[in-house]
Amino acid sequence: MLAAMLPYVCVLVLFGAHTAVAAGEAGGSRLRWEPRCQPPLPDRVPSTAILPPRLNGPWISTGCEVRPGPEFLTRAYTFYPSRLFRAHQFYYEDPFCGEPAHSLLVKGKVRLRRASWVTRGATEADYYLHKVGIVFHSRRALLNVSGRLNQTRAGRDCARWLPPARAWMPGALYELRSARAQGDCLEALGLSMHELSLVSVQRRLQPQPRAAPRLVEELYLGDIHTDPAERRHYRPTGYQRPLQSALHHVRPCPACGLIARSDVHHPPVLPPPLALPLRLGGWWVSSGCEVRPAVLFLTRLFTFHGHSRSWEGYYHHFSDPACQQPTFTVYAAGRYTRGTPSTRVRGGTELVFEVTRAHVTPMDQVTTAMLNFSEPRSCGGAGAWSVGTERDVTATNGCLPLGIRLPHVEYELFKMEQDPLGQSLLFIGQRPTDGSSPDTPEKRPTSYQAPLVLCRGEAPDFSRPPQHRPLLQKHPSTGGLRVAPLPLLPLVLGLAFLYWL
Repeated sequence: MLAAMLPYVCVLVLFGAHTAVAAGEAGGSRLRWEPRCQPPLPDRVPSTAILPPRLNGPWISTGCEVRPGPEFLTRAYTFYPSRLFRAHQFYYEDPFCGEPAHSLLVKGKVRLRRASWVTRGATEADYYLHKVGIVFHSRRALLNVSGRLNQTRAGRDCARWLPPARAWMPGALYELRSARAQGDCLEALGLSMHELSLVSVQRRLQPQPRAAPRLVEELYLGDIHTDPAERRHYRPTGYQRPLQSALHHVRPCPACGLIARSDVHHPPVLPPPLALPLRLGGWWVSSGCEVRPAVLFLTRLFTFHGHSRSWEGYYHHFSDPACQQPTFTVYAAGRYTRGTPSTRVRGGTELVFEVTRAHVTPMDQVTTAMLNFSEPRSCGGAGAWSVGTERDVTATNGCLPLGIRLPHVEYELFKMEQDPLGQSLLFIGQRPTDGSSPDTPEKRPTSYQAPLVLCRGEAPDFSRPPQHRPLLQKHPSTGGLRVAPLPLLPLVLGLAFLYWL
């Protein structure tokens, strides 16, 4: 599907608005209906960013995480008032984090620097590593790590700090970095702690049935480059799945207590989530404002029609991390193939998506001006662009200024799960960090984006002409369409376009 195009309605749902849909026209007036696309999850309320971020305390994963590779892990980080930190990363053989492979213990110091001028709402930081240790939970894990290290000269220098497989001792901690073991063995392993160079702390209230709302604190750390070879040099501009405070996390959370009580010698063994068969029918929406590398803030809405294997999506882009200042929206549609189980990412399903139609709606004056100054016939037919007006760009084979190419094929990775509240979640493959498109089988994702939530069981018919599809409403919290107050917005838009198809 289109790489980082913008979602639809969920940000309106977050702020209590309804989605107006035009069902027809009669006598110049539109008949309107509201699909009540509101996820049953009770915690869909706006978050508040804490500036400067307060890192002190323990932070934990809320479930099994999947990083590009794929790598399956959970994390438990503790930050101290002295700026010191201790990070546990627990790696697993399986996608459910039930078979521990090895654990990393990372100790160091982190210093907050300044507000990020690239990623609004984030804070840049410096970090220093004092010690890195590894514990192997099986002989197989030791052999796997040793094999990776022996592939490079630097890795072979690090491998000498590890025991031979026959001398493996359960629970033994082997130093990869310390005053005695110099060198950068994390790089040799394809690991990095650059996630600590971009941080954001957010708070929100989780409503409770028949009780007062519960405080939830989340720690967003920098994203991990999808290409392991680039991780040493990459400085994050987006986020990965957030950690939550061990004291103030969502409820229920079966994994939270297990992860909070774990240590490098006793990794958490998580219960497997309830996996669901891949049934894509219905409305799927973002659960909040999503942040992508290259300074993208967006929300997504998808509908899938299983009987015809067709799909449609709305991608709403914004200039701010609260998704309140819209810049442009893309509607895209096409078809997809029958899924097959992934042999590379256990639990995932591989599909091929084709994008055959696209519509663009500029939502601010900067984007509108850029489109009006573009080459003729490079984005839609003749005529001037105007704010809030949707135009079909299919006839021009996409929109060159926005990087949209039609027709277009992408190789995708999907999975479905059910969270502890019984809500269906849809995970779609993570986009390449370099802005390219997974347009070959070799570039198929091996990790996932933030999940979409199911908010309506029946998909609407978006195959009608544009005037009969969901209308783009003004955002209630902005008082109407606004120009993003960013002097760097043209640069931001330019970076965003690179992250498309």
